[in-house]
Amino acid sequence: MIPFFPDKIANKGIAIYLISLAVVSIAFFRHAMPVMYILLGIMWVTGFFLLSSSCSKKWMRYPVKKFAWRVFWVALLLRLVWVVFSYFFYKSQTGQPFEFGAADAMGYHEEAKWLAEAGWDMVRQYYGFRNGVSDIGYPFWLIVLYRIFGPSVFVARIFKSLFSAATCVLIYKLASRNIGEFPGRMAAVFCTFMPNLIIYCGLHVKETEMLLLIVAFLERADYLIRTRRYGIFTIAVPALLALSLFFFRTVLGAVAIISLFAGLIFTSTKLVGRTKKAVLIVFGVVSIAGFAGGTIATEVEGYWEMRVENQILKRNAQTAGGNQWAKYATGTILAPMEFFMPLSTMVDTGQENQMVLHGGNYVRNFFGIFVLLALFYAIFKDKNWRNLSLIGAFAVGYLGVISVSGYGNAERFLLPGLPCLLIMAAYGISKLNARNYKYVKYWYIIVVLMEVAWAYFKIGSRGLLD
Repeated sequence: MIPFFPDKIANKGIAIYLISLAVVSIAFFRHAMPVMYILLGIMWVTGFFLLSSSCSKKWMRYPVKKFAWRVFWVALLLRLVWVVFSYFFYKSQTGQPFEFGAADAMGYHEEAKWLAEAGWDMVRQYYGFRNGVSDIGYPFWLIVLYRIFGPSVFVARIFKSLFSAATCVLIYKLASRNIGEFPGRMAAVFCTFMPNLIIYCGLHVKETEMLLLIVAFLERADYLIRTRRYGIFTIAVPALLALSLFFFRTVLGAVAIISLFAGLIFTSTKLVGRTKKAVLIVFGVVSIAGFAGGTIATEVEGYWEMRVENQILKRNAQTAGGNQWAKYATGTILAPMEFFMPLSTMVDTGQENQMVLHGGNYVRNFFGIFVLLALFYAIFKDKNWRNLSLIGAFAVGYLGVISVSGYGNAERFLLPGLPCLLIMAAYGISKLNARNYKYVKYWYIIVVLMEVAWAYFKIGSRGLLD
């Protein structure tokens, strides 16, 4: 077993990024990214690979508490630095401390600001008129913050940094129980330095808070499945966390419940215990029956019934907006690719946010082979997929739903699956040996081809090819 992220792979990751960036920039010179975004990408990619390699090795022998606190403080410091930098960066680029094209972010901010000033009676009336509960959670959280601290986007992002740092620690707890202590530490280190997780702390959208709830649910649900002692509190916490996800994105709550049942059903009886498994499954069935006729269930059913129509509408909208090849990005094509999507946008097509995030998306592309190795070993070699069924069911379930939703290539919609994929990547890396490393070498070539092909697709679909 490899207990840390090897320097050799980290250096390859940097080299392949630079090769991909150079090939794309030369091949599509007229649409090359501005220097500012190229430098940001180089910073994110080199920082991630070098720091992940160095820290996974250096922190490997730390006692558990020291490791957890080191992860928390380093993650928090990095996120606070980015929050300060991005605040002034976006202000200089857009005239306001919000990301490019900040429609959702501005909507959340203005809604929370208005309701915080209007008072709780208005909040109850306003949300009482809504038919569903999805997307209520984040603005309500902002209202609470704005009532206490005033409508400060900076304070909100400090809290995002705290939440994201806590998420890294929870990843360690979850991963170490499922894939082993050292791979679990590797996964936590990946989360600490993952560019996308840092960048979202400087965006005024709900993803950072949502990720904390997702990982907290998975960690507590996993603890519930594995612990020999359990009571009302042990059961109630993951149930309430799963319920809270419906208030952020309906599909997340539904997938959380399904993944919990998958974990209970498939996890080895030796690990869970036959009686405990039966009790928890019955409790879950009764709980679901309790809200089956309510607002949440109606909303879930509506989303499921509209899934095909939503995909068609999304593709038509993209085509009408100038993306002529979007109609080919169907669920059938995207589903097998979701383990390493979204592809990195290394050309300028007017999508500034994607250029800011392109370094982090490249990391996801590069890590794809390790995720695939993890799946192979869990299913065919180690045959321990049953004991990893909670994490696997959530990742596969959520990414599968997104792949047929019309948002299968949207970075923001794919983000909730990232923590699970980083755990799987750490597991895959820990299984490397001389025999399977040859597949990683093939992947190095595939990554370059993917980035060049994606650049061609992005430019060609908009009719910008020379």
